[in-house]
Amino acid sequence: MAQIPGPAKERLLSLMRLLEKQAGGRITSGEVEALTGWSSHTIRKDISYLGGIAGNSTGYDPETLIPAIKQALGLGVHRRLCVVGLGRLGSAYLNFRGFGVPGAEFELAAGFDTSVNRVEILKSPVPLYPAFKMGEVISRFGIELALLCVPESAAQSAAEKLAAAGIRGIVNFAPLILQLPPEIAVRNVYVVDELRALSVKLSE
Repeated sequence: MAQIPGPAKERLLSLMRLLEKQAGGRITSGEVEALTGWSSHTIRKDISYLGGIAGNSTGYDPETLIPAIKQALGLGVHRRLCVVGLGRLGSAYLNFRGFGVPGAEFELAAGFDTSVNRVEILKSPVPLYPAFKMGEVISRFGIELALLCVPESAAQSAAEKLAAAGIRGIVNFAPLILQLPPEIAVRNVYVVDELRALSVKLSE
């Protein structure tokens, strides 16, 4: 199977989410184009990276395409994650319904905060711990991923502690480029940058 370029991986992830929400049967590249704005040629090329997936005049079968995308991208593995920083953003993720439902890829296993008082008073469906216990808890529960929801001033230090504890991937919500070893995967999600990207599109 050909190596999949980064932009194609991003589109395939979005396509998989679209297919999972798709009501009904097959979907054509033209229908995907209408929903996403990607060209039909781009969609067909992305799907060609999956190997052996062929469409026809009636389109693609989601029951075939979804597993193919998961296999090609290494998805479908059950992984545990934690939330670090239990302010408004972090505490909102404690009750996110996409974590821990039957068949979900991701299981929220713990939450951490530097404020012991906050840890004690927050109501949560998952165990909460003071931040100094991150190393112990992450190791004990085999947690691989973290949602980093701390202020910018605390983000680098918290990320370094997560890396030392064995975390393999971080979604960083702080407006800061983290400096971490290359083996730690990082996704930076900053809402102002997303709004700027939208603004650029509006100005085109």
